[in-house]
Amino acid sequence: MRADAKKNYDHILEVARGVVTEHGSDASMRDIARRAEVGLATLLRHFPTREALFEALLCTNLDALTQKAAELETSNSPGEALESWVRGWVGFAQTYQGVVAMMAAAHTNPASALYASCAAIHSASARLLLRAQAEGKARADMNGDDLFALMTALGWAVDQPSFVSRADHLVHLITSSILTTTSNSDAKTVTG
Repeated sequence: MRADAKKNYDHILEVARGVVTEHGSDASMRDIARRAEVGLATLLRHFPTREALFEALLCTNLDALTQKAAELETSNSPGEALESWVRGWVGFAQTYQGVVAMMAAAHTNPASALYASCAAIHSASARLLLRAQAEGKARADMNGDDLFALMTALGWAVDQPSFVSRADHLVHLITSSILTTTSNSDAKTVTG
């Protein structure tokens, strides 16, 4: 990419980040182009679809989240790693309003620009779950798809203004239902 094109690309992304933070995943592509002081055609040349724009916006966050999963696989006990992963996901989900719904839709669509990121998150989740299951720390009757669905549901819930203040409690409820034992003294063993 030429230097001027790269500068334009970076500027559009910076402006888009602000607009999306303000308006969530429903942010207007026209509004982003207007605020970036470029034509809509220029925006679409860099980001031909809304999903392509979100992939570019989210790749840093998603790469960091996937890297966190790799670190958790070796540094924490399996149950703590899984709980920390879910908490990290919720933090990510609260970054941009509506992004979880986009990722849930892209999860099974290989043509989506977000598919690779969703696959990476799904894979990392499944590895952490399998590790916890192998140690007897997580329910044996669930798989990576189940965990991704629960994380997506939790991400959607904390995206709603009425549930934001309950995010920590909701994470605790979900992880308590997944883990057979938890690090919290008030949690009880989950059965079947």
